[in-house]
Amino acid sequence: MSKKSSTIWLCEQCGNEFSTWAGKCPACGEWNTLKELKVLSTQSSVRRGEVVESKKMAEVEIGKVDRTKTGIGEFDRVMGGGIVPGSITLLGGEPGIGKSTLILQVASKMKRALYLSAEESMAQITMRAKRLGLNGDNITLTSGPEISGLDREIEKLDPNLVIIDSIQTVYHTMYDATPGSIVQVRECGIYFQQLAKKTGRSIILIGHVTKEGNLAGPRILEHLVDTVLYMEGEKFSEARILRDIKNRFGPTNEVGIFSMQEKGLFEVKNPSELFLSEKTDSPGSVITVALEGTRPILIEVQALVAPTHFGYPKRTSSGFDLNRLNLLAAVISKKTLFDLSNHDIYLNIVGGMRINEPAVDLAVCAAIISSYKNKSFGPNSVFVGEVGLLGEVRKVIRQSDREKEAKNLGYKIVENIKDVGALVEKLSK
Repeated sequence: MSKKSSTIWLCEQCGNEFSTWAGKCPACGEWNTLKELKVLSTQSSVRRGEVVESKKMAEVEIGKVDRTKTGIGEFDRVMGGGIVPGSITLLGGEPGIGKSTLILQVASKMKRALYLSAEESMAQITMRAKRLGLNGDNITLTSGPEISGLDREIEKLDPNLVIIDSIQTVYHTMYDATPGSIVQVRECGIYFQQLAKKTGRSIILIGHVTKEGNLAGPRILEHLVDTVLYMEGEKFSEARILRDIKNRFGPTNEVGIFSMQEKGLFEVKNPSELFLSEKTDSPGSVITVALEGTRPILIEVQALVAPTHFGYPKRTSSGFDLNRLNLLAAVISKKTLFDLSNHDIYLNIVGGMRINEPAVDLAVCAAIISSYKNKSFGPNSVFVGEVGLLGEVRKVIRQSDREKEAKNLGYKIVENIKDVGALVEKLSK
């Protein structure tokens, strides 16, 4: 068996490999994302007579998966009921959002945990644990970016959970590249994946994000892991949302809601009350029920419509797709005869939530019309519905669950809204 060095080109956006360089990635279409990568290819003689084992699907036995529950209900919900042994999870989020705090709290709930940090010293991690009120008797700390001997440490300590903080700061001595480079992130990710499957230990990788909000490094890292989690929220708000983007062992797009306090992250049992805690009955403010994973949540949508002082009106959105906002503004102008072409529109989803589902369309239109007319729809009105290009309002999935959640908090979903024009009639009454 012999080894030789070869060169490939790896797209840091989508993770696809190519034999030659190109200015534009043939797979994802992004420009200037192909980076040179030298790899060791293994050549071996072809073995003849090897038998490939195969089975019919009906003959395959499925063993029971014993998940490890952390006791943190919101975290276990996002993970699909707990941590699966031998799984590898990637947790991303902006700096200072609370990733390390959450994972340290999770580690304190495990029987034995190994925490490797290449960013902080053992004393710094211990200081954070003391601030959170954790004694850390079950957590073993190790500091340093080199990971080639981690398998021996795992065999010696026998931990239930291994934490790597973070994947962009560690490196393997086998690869001649700096930590955080596309080579090290890719190869270290493969190393941890094989380590999790071989040892049966659960591994959580903490990852950095770019200014666009994507995980730094090649997207292949997301393909390697079993679960991808993102922590969202505004730094100056106490609400933190843990979102499940990928999960091989449970439902995707599930969310867990936390409140950032001095003693760490605390579960929010009723997210609707958190997001509506400071709701006031004012023009431009309406309530909707968004479906986050399997959970309906009441959320406040705020809009501000003001005359523009420039030739082109400004559209700004926080927590809602800007292109969708422009589309809904055009529908309102067409169907209600409101001249929004000379008005700026500012939209905000209160609490740092990011809403993508179309059921929020009607609430966005209601907030814009309310602000434009400077009149409120009332304190207990909830708007749910998808708005089409013709101005019609369409039904959404799980309507009964949304109605039940609204009723539990003393709100009522507004019915008989057939089109956007009906919102104007409703506001005039």
